[in-house]
Amino acid sequence: MARKEFKYRGLTLEALQKISVEEFILLAGSRARRSLTRGMKDRRAIFLKRSRKDSKTVLRTHCRDMIVLPEFIGRTFAIYNGKEFVSVKMLPDMVGMYFGELSPTRKRVMHTAPGKGATRASKFISLK
Repeated sequence: MARKEFKYRGLTLEALQKISVEEFILLAGSRARRSLTRGMKDRRAIFLKRSRKDSKTVLRTHCRDMIVLPEFIGRTFAIYNGKEFVSVKMLPDMVGMYFGELSPTRKRVMHTAPGKGATRASKFISLK
């Protein structure tokens, strides 16, 4: 079975990567469009300039409010989650999302058996 071709608002990946940021703003979702039409904040503009200048290496960033642009597809970014840098490879499905959505700040809590001195009810559970 053939893999389904990626399209974003009717544009193929090749066509999407050829358009400018201003043209992408018109295609983006409402939240991303509103954020981008207000203009790039200083740190977003600096990040965009750095990513265009150095397209081969993994860029580390604290800028979680940056929106994934079509020119980022195929690149790897290390996004800070408050504790460490999480390496994320940008895929076509991520266009229009925020970097913060791709680097979760909380880990899933995994509870184990109760430990020594946990509660009175746990005294009947055998300890390891």
